[in-house]
Amino acid sequence: MAGNIDLCIRISEDKSEQEHDQVSREKEFDYSQRGQWLRAAVLGATDGLVSVASLMMGVGAVKEDVRAMILTGFAGLVAGACSMAIGEFVSVYSQRDIEVAQMKRDKKISGNEEESEKEALPNPIQAAAASALAFMLGAIMPLLAAAFIMDHKVRLGVVVATVSLGLVVFGWIGAVLGGSRVVKSCFRILVGGWMAMAITFGLTKWIGSTGL
Repeated sequence: MAGNIDLCIRISEDKSEQEHDQVSREKEFDYSQRGQWLRAAVLGATDGLVSVASLMMGVGAVKEDVRAMILTGFAGLVAGACSMAIGEFVSVYSQRDIEVAQMKRDKKISGNEEESEKEALPNPIQAAAASALAFMLGAIMPLLAAAFIMDHKVRLGVVVATVSLGLVVFGWIGAVLGGSRVVKSCFRILVGGWMAMAITFGLTKWIGSTGL
């Protein structure tokens, strides 16, 4: 009887230790540490994909010339990448200045602790580069999808399909790396992309039909 009690106690203790180890590992891995570069990368890729595709859809609503769509998309790629990089650099640098000022006001920080805090400060150059490269990665997808298709209606359909696939992939990557729900993230980003393209296409079509 005593042996059975000891066995039960050991099993309970082992189970408790395993649960404790699992919780400890989850606490040790802080998904928020990925927040800065993940936000810049996912935002840049999504923005590049949606904005350039929407520009191309808007032009495609009034013109069937593939060259016009490609040139518009390429201009959007360059302008958007520069804009994202500059905006991210200014934003992160402002955040860095605020944190540095707070560190200077905190008299308790000294020695090695101060160095570790400085190492944890956001890097504006890294964030700007990640944002610009991610924007270009997203923007190049609709450009490549439309470049080799001459039929106008087929080209528009391929652009929409490519953007939809890209949005799902980016949503999945962001959810997995960020530790959030995959289905919810993919659905949210997909619907947002569809709305952006539909609104741009519809308004441009309407304005073009009025002769303005």
